Amino acid sequence: MARRGERRGGRGKVTPQSTGERHTPRPGTVAIVVATPGDAPALLAAERSGSTVDVVCAQPGTADERAAFERAVTDCGSRGVRVDREPWVLDAELGKITPLVLDALRELRPLRVRTLDPDPARVSFDAEAKRPVLAEPPLRGSVARATVAAARKYQLESGVPVFVDCHRAGTDPRLGAAACTRYPRPSHWITRGRDGRLSAYLPSAAGVIRWTEQAPGAGGWSGPELLDGPALLPGLTVVQDAFGYVHLIGLRRRKGADGAEHVEVVHATQYQTGRPIGPWHSAGNPNANDRRKAREVGFPSAVFDAKGHLHIFVRNFGHGVSTRRQAPDGKWSAWQHLRGVSAADELAAVTGRSGAEVWARGRDSAVAVRWHRETPDEAWTQDTATSVSPYPGTLSAAPEAGAIRYRYAGSNEVCVGMPGAAPVSLGGPDGEGPVAGVAGVDIQGWGCTVLVRSGPDGTCAVGAHQDGRPETGVWWFDAGESSMVPPAVVIDGQGRAVIAVVATDGRLRIARQEPGASGLAFSSWTTIGA
Repeated sequence: MARRGERRGGRGKVTPQSTGERHTPRPGTVAIVVATPGDAPALLAAERSGSTVDVVCAQPGTADERAAFERAVTDCGSRGVRVDREPWVLDAELGKITPLVLDALRELRPLRVRTLDPDPARVSFDAEAKRPVLAEPPLRGSVARATVAAARKYQLESGVPVFVDCHRAGTDPRLGAAACTRYPRPSHWITRGRDGRLSAYLPSAAGVIRWTEQAPGAGGWSGPELLDGPALLPGLTVVQDAFGYVHLIGLRRRKGADGAEHVEVVHATQYQTGRPIGPWHSAGNPNANDRRKAREVGFPSAVFDAKGHLHIFVRNFGHGVSTRRQAPDGKWSAWQHLRGVSAADELAAVTGRSGAEVWARGRDSAVAVRWHRETPDEAWTQDTATSVSPYPGTLSAAPEAGAIRYRYAGSNEVCVGMPGAAPVSLGGPDGEGPVAGVAGVDIQGWGCTVLVRSGPDGTCAVGAHQDGRPETGVWWFDAGESSMVPPAVVIDGQGRAVIAVVATDGRLRIARQEPGASGLAFSSWTTIGA
């Protein structure tokens, strides 16, 4: 087990600093940064075929941990994942990890960084001491927080987007990367503004990055551009209001007046396509009175109702769901706790027949529950009489009122769940993660919903069904491009469906619907910024 500096120098490799390639990314390269080698197997198990992985450890670990790492590397080789058998060991101490991780990233030049959970959930609560009890060793959280900070610094100095994933502590790696991610990437991340131009928004290590179409449907784009904003944790929720304004919602960690770190929900608005984004405002935290409880808050989901109110939902410290509402005049309501079953950190906010609704995957069961209101001013009601059984990491909103899409836990098939109705299967059991879609696409005179999802090894799969009639079935086809993030779809300013991915080289790629084609057909992929 080599120490810092020995692994590279001992092999006679020329460092990037001496070749002028310091900031040239290595496509397909992943840096996994963990506390010890024993933490790496869970992250390695989720890597796709074709990845090249370098593992960085803060400490060398025990003999048993190193043996487990060797077994994981052997398994990766059988799956087509290249992993160096000799991790880079930093010999880092608590409080001194960030600069060492930054040095490693400068040399490795990854496009993706994967690490541990910066804020692992408690296993119990010490009522006498009034604080959560954690099973995770302190070094794991410290390494994760240091890695997020180092990746941000690396992106700011390199100017190259870096995508960060944090592995949720205690999750089974066999569930797949989408199920184990602490801060999810959005499934809806490409939007059409009021002027008809498209914009794409994704979370990166240094904040939100944006690509912008220069003219509606014209093909020219600018970006990626790093938007001004706080040091966000690596996730993002993107929603649009009735005016077409784009609202970005995430989590940030900041130091409070007491000098301690606090986690809070934040929100910003994009009013005009391509223009500077509005200021980021805090939406608070349902457990704001106790920072140790607040750090466990789940990732926010959001939706607008018919009256223009923005509803934000999060999983709170007690594993319930909390919500607050912002009126069109900017005023926020207080946080409200939606009582009922224990919820996992996976929510999907949707627009129902009578206003905003939210679905949550159950924490202690294999079903999803739904909270709704008969009128916007009535109390929230929990609906447990659902037959929605989602695979972890797959809930997303569907265009039908109150409906969600998900993968069925028993078969991984894509399904649509609607209140008071049996689920409808859309097929597509291969791949993982959520499904995105857009309704109102003209396919030979029929109004259709176009769907995109991740297929085997991250390939983009596309399908369609008649609007409002998912029971008619979906024929899926391979779109011919892989993506590091969930693929997305939108209708452009000329009425064509546009699918978007981020390829393994970190560049945005899009394909537009071919007008007049027999059936659903797309143009060749266009690389943005090529």
